[in-house]
Amino acid sequence: MANDKHSEAHGHKLLRSKESLREVLEVAIQFEQTAFNFYNDLIPKVSKNIRYLVEELAEEEQEHARLFTELMKNPAIEQQLTDEITLPPSNGQFSDAIHSKDLGANPDDQSILQYALSRENAAMEQYTALAAEVKDGPMKDLFVFLSQQETEHKNELEKLYYEVVHSGGV
Repeated sequence: MANDKHSEAHGHKLLRSKESLREVLEVAIQFEQTAFNFYNDLIPKVSKNIRYLVEELAEEEQEHARLFTELMKNPAIEQQLTDEITLPPSNGQFSDAIHSKDLGANPDDQSILQYALSRENAAMEQYTALAAEVKDGPMKDLFVFLSQQETEHKNELEKLYYEVVHSGGV
């Protein structure tokens, strides 16, 4: 009996480690929309030193959400949307980032950059893992493209973070 409960729990865990590509894309759309809202809401709160980057990130995250939404409507991948894929280890952190952190009315540049770095890192890890998981085609191409973009965002944020922290400007 105890062994049956263990098998049942293991089976449930195994089932939750897989989702349809449609479900994965729906979470990705929510993540990207939240990222857009997060950056867009920050624009009037950040210093002029980093405002250009926050504006650029808002635009790019909005574009990512649009790309996912358009791809889900593409008849060429309709069949692929039902494919079950193994969720990457980064999935929990990625899913948690759908609910963005409240940084308060007057966040300092360092806090903003730290949080933005964690979001970009979660996206980079998620899209890299998903690109390795899906078969060749438009979905893989999009995940590879977004992985590269999120890596660029992360690198830009790291560079700016280093400048802010080491210049004493927080």
